Amino acid sequence: MCLIETLGERIRILRKQRKMTLEALAGDQLTKGMLSLIENNKANPSMDSLSYIASRLEVDVAVLLEEGNVEELRSIIEKADALYHVPYDEVTNEHKQIINLIEPVLPKLTKNYESARLLDLYGRALYFEDDESWHTYTDRAANIFEDLHIIYRRAAVGIFRAMAKFALPDYTGALATMLEERNFIESTHAYIEPMTRIDLDYHEAVLHFAVGDSETATKVMEQAINYSKEQQVFYKVDHLYRLAAIQALMSYDEKKMEDYRNKLIHYSKFIDDEEPLDFTRFLDIHRLTSYCHDYEQALRLMEKYSASLHAEDGFSPYVYLETGKALYGVGRYEEAIESLLQVNVMKYIKHPIDLSLFYEGEAYLAKSYAAIGDSEKAKEWAQRAWDHISVLPDSPYKKSVHQTYEQLT
Repeated sequence: MCLIETLGERIRILRKQRKMTLEALAGDQLTKGMLSLIENNKANPSMDSLSYIASRLEVDVAVLLEEGNVEELRSIIEKADALYHVPYDEVTNEHKQIINLIEPVLPKLTKNYESARLLDLYGRALYFEDDESWHTYTDRAANIFEDLHIIYRRAAVGIFRAMAKFALPDYTGALATMLEERNFIESTHAYIEPMTRIDLDYHEAVLHFAVGDSETATKVMEQAINYSKEQQVFYKVDHLYRLAAIQALMSYDEKKMEDYRNKLIHYSKFIDDEEPLDFTRFLDIHRLTSYCHDYEQALRLMEKYSASLHAEDGFSPYVYLETGKALYGVGRYEEAIESLLQVNVMKYIKHPIDLSLFYEGEAYLAKSYAAIGDSEKAKEWAQRAWDHISVLPDSPYKKSVHQTYEQLT
């Protein structure tokens, strides 16, 4: 992205954003020639001329004279951005640090790119600190990104707004916000960069799945996959393949599931990263426990890949989950209980599909207690599993939990 560096360039960019000709901006107080010299940094305007230009552009003079603090703002962006991208499971007080870093320069922020980035980061940090004023700052950031036609940043704010509702969880509200944001962006911009379009598709598909509209979700998801192939853009392709693979599994479409599984394996080799490959290992084990009920083979695979899966951030809860289910299936009930009780669902896991997997694990815990004769705990966990999953969209996991609930309560 090209950043505005000089007064002349800033005036020219703002003029073009407003679709004004040199004559229109010059009006009756400047000549076209003088304005051209100013825009090309060959003449310096007086303060009266600068105030006149600012009024014609409908901005504060400060917006045109902002070059003095740009380097300071960029330095703060770099520090705040690094804090914001600390891995979730390593976060301590980074969001407070971001707030403390940006707060002193808030009065200096105008309507340039750097200001928008800081307002965006500040708003996000406030959100994670449960400060409702975050909306004010992300709205300001969105408006600046929109004025500057920086679409990918504007879209990112829209996605953040939607996913904030998703985290409540308000799946219906999140989808409505996502569709509203997308409609606004597509209706006001003729061209959207491929990565931004894929980002919008991916999050829209995720939210359609969240409300149980798998038909629309699959359509949007496959649209994104096909578009990424056409454009040769590999952004989020592994996330799309994972989403497609688990949806195919839930739809009992073995062929399609295997196809996306293989794509993930190839992609893992292509980028030389084990993480997508580990997902396919988890997928294989999960298929064996929840769909094929081949617990012995699942346990063999888990023993083979356990160290690798534990090493990946975020996989450990799934390892304990699948291990516990497999141990139940081979009759090692005490060990199954021990493993399932170690399942710790991360706070950031909010999607109904992910949650349904874990709630099915609670049903397996209920069955394990029933198998060792502890009917009280069996009923307790069966009830808990059903209470959790009953409010989520229909799925094979919900059906499995309901069967357990009916058997044990």
